[in-house]
Amino acid sequence: MRRDIILDWLKDRGRGESLSEGQLSLMARYQEMVLSAKFNLTAIRGDEDFAVKHFVDSLSLLPWVDKLSGDARVIDVGTGAGFPGVPIKIARPRVDITLLDSLLKRVHFLRGAVAELGFEDVECIHARAEEHAKRKGACYDMVVARAVARLNTLVEYALPLVKPGGLLLAMKGPDVSAEIKDAMPILDKLGGVVREVETVEISRVIRHTVVVIAVR
Repeated sequence: MRRDIILDWLKDRGRGESLSEGQLSLMARYQEMVLSAKFNLTAIRGDEDFAVKHFVDSLSLLPWVDKLSGDARVIDVGTGAGFPGVPIKIARPRVDITLLDSLLKRVHFLRGAVAELGFEDVECIHARAEEHAKRKGACYDMVVARAVARLNTLVEYALPLVKPGGLLLAMKGPDVSAEIKDAMPILDKLGGVVREVETVEISRVIRHTVVVIAVR
């Protein structure tokens, strides 16, 4: 794992933040588990790309996660190979994380992986977001989602999971203006409002966008 890329990015963000050797070791072990899984979890194989496009990209949500109270609950919808949820849990062990995915074999992998990492308190759920919302309702302080669906679809499925006053963080590509426009009707219907649209530089050549949606 390219820990230098991760540490340099954290330093360049100007937050004076770093990760312990233990946390970096957990990330390195998780990368090994993802890449050695019996089925393909990611098309990203190289150490540099993995560090940037998986770990750094996931850690870009920490400024919002750090504003949560100590007992806040976070769910990663459509988590796939566990991003951004697992890196967030490694960096912030206190955070109550749920990993949600619709593919059972991915959920089986995640359950074994988080147990091996020592995170027995991470819940891994096999369900679609809309199914989970019908069962649990608005019980999460924050929903995070990376490249799951267009914003209008994501809002319809994921926003019902967010408590009033909570946030949906949608991780998107560099240009989201059209998606935000298309999502406005469903946002109005569900009581959501776009609080901010933050451009995040995860490398010198890659910029992503975090759309922060609050629930009234």
